[in-house]
Amino acid sequence: MRVAVRNGNVEQAIRLLKRKINDSGKLLDYREKERYSSKSERKQKKRASAVAREKKRVEKLNKKFLSRK
Repeated sequence: MRVAVRNGNVEQAIRLLKRKINDSGKLLDYREKERYSSKSERKQKKRASAVAREKKRVEKLNKKFLSRK
């Protein structure tokens, strides 16, 4: 991954690099692969995130529905 430094503005280049790394998901992959996780741990994590997403979706729908009244 490359970032060009323009006019000697290193701070802007660092911000751009951080954004590119974050958007690509490479840092997340690296953190996940830092240590071994068993299949059951991965399943638990996946299920927990699904439950959190569903809870967030339901709260959003409830908020939308309650605001109509």
